[in-house]
Amino acid sequence: MTGATTTAAPAAARLGSHHRLGVLLVVAVTAGLVAGLVGSATAGGPPPQAVAEPRAVPSVPAEPCPLPAKLRPGFERAARDTGLPISMLVAVGQVESSLRANAESEAGARGILQLMPSTAAALELNVDDPDSNVLAGALYLRQMLDRFNSTDLALAAYNAGPTAVQRAGGAPTAQVEIYVANVTTRWRALAGCS
Repeated sequence: MTGATTTAAPAAARLGSHHRLGVLLVVAVTAGLVAGLVGSATAGGPPPQAVAEPRAVPSVPAEPCPLPAKLRPGFERAARDTGLPISMLVAVGQVESSLRANAESEAGARGILQLMPSTAAALELNVDDPDSNVLAGALYLRQMLDRFNSTDLALAAYNAGPTAVQRAGGAPTAQVEIYVANVTTRWRALAGCS
């Protein structure tokens, strides 16, 4: 009995040593990937042309995004013209207006993607036409992504305005943080839809 315990102890120690080495290897590889991502994000190069979708857990096969048929062409065009995933635009529309074309906020933002009339006018689009509203919202979100080079900051700027986000160095209020979390959660649930 004593011999078996003595032999098992060095084997267990070797197994533990291999396990620790495996964990250290995973940590090192992860740290390298993070460093590479941070380095490329801060290198000052041109912003990415497309936005990567968050991973859905578990991953699901591509299905149509939950959109009314009359809104689908506008969302598809906006996604194609801006390089944004349609799932991201649908998530913003769900959070902003529950995809209602006649929605209006207390601040005066209107339509599916809740744009201020002045923002749509600056983009030479009609805030009250559903297809035009979606395209204007997608173009504005694309501008925020290009400016901040961060999905969270871009969503915060879409909701609170770029000046407020710039001044605060992030989401300027808890309400904006909740907005970003809600859009991200819905986007993650829709990831991969078309």
